[in-house]
Amino acid sequence: MNVLRFSDLVAAGKVAGQRVFIRADLNVPQDDDGKITEDTRIRASIPCIEQALKAGAAVMVTSHLGRPTEGEFKPEDSLAPIAKRMGELMGREIPVVANWVDGVEVAPGSLVMLENCRVNKGEKKNSEELAKKMAALCDIYVNDAFGTAHRAEGTTYGIAQFAKVACAGPLLAAEIDAITKALAQPKRPLVAIVAGSKVSTKLTILKALSDKVDGLIVGGGIANTFMLAAGLSIGKSLAEPDLVGEAKAVIDSMKARGAAVPIPVDVVCAKRFAADAEATVKAAHEVAEDDLILDIGPKTAALLAEQLKAAGTIVWNGPVGVFEFDAFAGGTETIARAIAASSAFSIAGGGDTLAAIAKYGIEKEVGYISTGGGAFLEVLEGKTLPAFEILAKRAAG
Repeated sequence: MNVLRFSDLVAAGKVAGQRVFIRADLNVPQDDDGKITEDTRIRASIPCIEQALKAGAAVMVTSHLGRPTEGEFKPEDSLAPIAKRMGELMGREIPVVANWVDGVEVAPGSLVMLENCRVNKGEKKNSEELAKKMAALCDIYVNDAFGTAHRAEGTTYGIAQFAKVACAGPLLAAEIDAITKALAQPKRPLVAIVAGSKVSTKLTILKALSDKVDGLIVGGGIANTFMLAAGLSIGKSLAEPDLVGEAKAVIDSMKARGAAVPIPVDVVCAKRFAADAEATVKAAHEVAEDDLILDIGPKTAALLAEQLKAAGTIVWNGPVGVFEFDAFAGGTETIARAIAASSAFSIAGGGDTLAAIAKYGIEKEVGYISTGGGAFLEVLEGKTLPAFEILAKRAAG
């Protein structure tokens, strides 16, 4: 996808003295006292901001935080804790500006944080009036917020329509490159892992991928529904029996192309859903009526690991078992280690997937870790994200 990149503007010397408006994703988790519990997104946003400052720009950065009511600012909606944490990481004071839509004072080489953009009336509905006012604040608009790229809002779409120059920041550009490499021009075989509790939430993804991939590994509650579709008993495991027809359609679509959805040959069961429940490995056709399937079995995990090691490209979304409980983490760990050991280009996304990557310490071995949950899923569904679409339109002139 062809978009203008902020790094190219910097390299061409077109940023000095310019007012640069950066839409970042600083929506980080906070505890009840408003303390930040995890700051990955803040850290990830700093390179773009520093690039702009070093180039001599007057820099404004904004983000949404939580779910504020438009037009009603409350103290808990404030980006002040974010500015404080970012300031600590950057070694500078970052002033926070409220009511900024009608004008902001910022000098070249300076940085201000514009208060929570979702408090502005018209942000979520992408009001043209708001978009034009925001566009007037800057010479260059930079979208560096992949996590919100699937939403057409004032600061992700509208402002990009009307700003003098609209471009992608380094985070957004990296996502575009990784997604293109994994889905548009993949090295074959392309293997996707789609796991999670419900088929219904991932059905469109499974259908979209069944036309593209050479192997489709399903896990979690999704695998249980596919086991039902293959005629196996799953006891009292989490599944969606009303979607068995849809699962069969995905299996048939893959088979017609000479590809496959591997059905587990063995599983790890328990009689109750608990961290201390007794784990029993069973052949897939031996699941009892009162069994809960909580992980794939070691034979299945070994077969899938071989497939992953031979892959050219791997797309990973979701752990294959209840990996939070150690007794049912074996499948996810085997898959994670196989991805780490594979020479394939791998792209991983989704909150639980990132938690599994962190648990097994394989961050350095995954080709690209996507920061956007919902946006990543929509890309897998084959959708064009609004933020990408408007930047591509602007680049095309």
